Amino acid sequence: MRREPLILGGGPAGSAAAIMLSRGGARPLVIERTRETGDALCGGFLSWRTLETLARLGIASDALNQARVTRVRIFANRRVIETALPAPAIGVSRARLDALLLDQARASGAAVERGVVARAIEDGAIRTGDGARLASGALFLASGKHDVRGAGRPAAARGDDPTLGLRTRRRGADVARCVGEAIELHLFDRGYAGVVLQEDGSANICLAIRRSRLTEAGNLETLLTALAQELPAFADRLAGDAAPIEAIANVPYGWRALAGTDGCYRLGDQAAVIPSLAGEGMGIALASGVSAAQAWLTGERAGVWQMRFARQTARPVMLAGAVRAMAERPPMVAPLLPLAARLGLVDAVAAATRIAKD
Repeated sequence: MRREPLILGGGPAGSAAAIMLSRGGARPLVIERTRETGDALCGGFLSWRTLETLARLGIASDALNQARVTRVRIFANRRVIETALPAPAIGVSRARLDALLLDQARASGAAVERGVVARAIEDGAIRTGDGARLASGALFLASGKHDVRGAGRPAAARGDDPTLGLRTRRRGADVARCVGEAIELHLFDRGYAGVVLQEDGSANICLAIRRSRLTEAGNLETLLTALAQELPAFADRLAGDAAPIEAIANVPYGWRALAGTDGCYRLGDQAAVIPSLAGEGMGIALASGVSAAQAWLTGERAGVWQMRFARQTARPVMLAGAVRAMAERPPMVAPLLPLAARLGLVDAVAAATRIAKD
């Protein structure tokens, strides 16, 4: 059995753990199912707190995107408010972020093996697609939104009307001009869309939508057409050169791993799934990797750490869930937006949904 840490997943959470473990003198092995770094379905928003964590890991903000996101713009029932973010943030593709983090993990001393598919976790060991069994004294589960047999999140976490994540991109000067230096939220019945410009100037458009809304529309193209008719500003963001629509089903927003198994540290979306409108998913992923690595290096048991991290994520996840419940009912929330902006409540919520420093 391998005694050094074994990390399943080469995304932000896994790479952050690998970097911190290597710096602490360990020689972790990262196994990643993809052979090349792709562009995971993600909102692509990195908050000011997340940028601090990345700097700590050796990733400069300007290496990700030199442009800054300084404002938040919210659309609901044809009303719009705009206010400054508490501090500058950035938009970036997962392809850029993941590649830089994994390169940093290698440079720090971690071993990385790509094209290794995990079929199941059995008795604390990973069974791969070719039948091999990889065992370690410490497993860091960082498989993101993809569950692994034997360590899956409970089906009940998806709810009665589960959430579907969608992503498409639009390119063009008009789209870029509309979005500018803002992160946008377009609210609609049973869902919302986030829009932000990434490092190549394209608009990354991510939607979180209840399955019932998609079922009523019939298919993804019809759904986007209906939303464009319903939301004029969103229709402007869908103009320009279009990329394919990508989807992921049954996103368990609000789920947290409240208990752990000794020997297995659950990271990122395997630890806590914050509603995406908060823009803190990447922050939680990176924070979990850093914190779990420090726990292992200091001898803290995985089960103890998991409960501690669950407490750390409780406030942002629960607050984001409450805001999401309101956001999915635009007629109710739209009249409140101007007052919320005047009272500084939008900024307060943005700050309160950041994960606290460990």
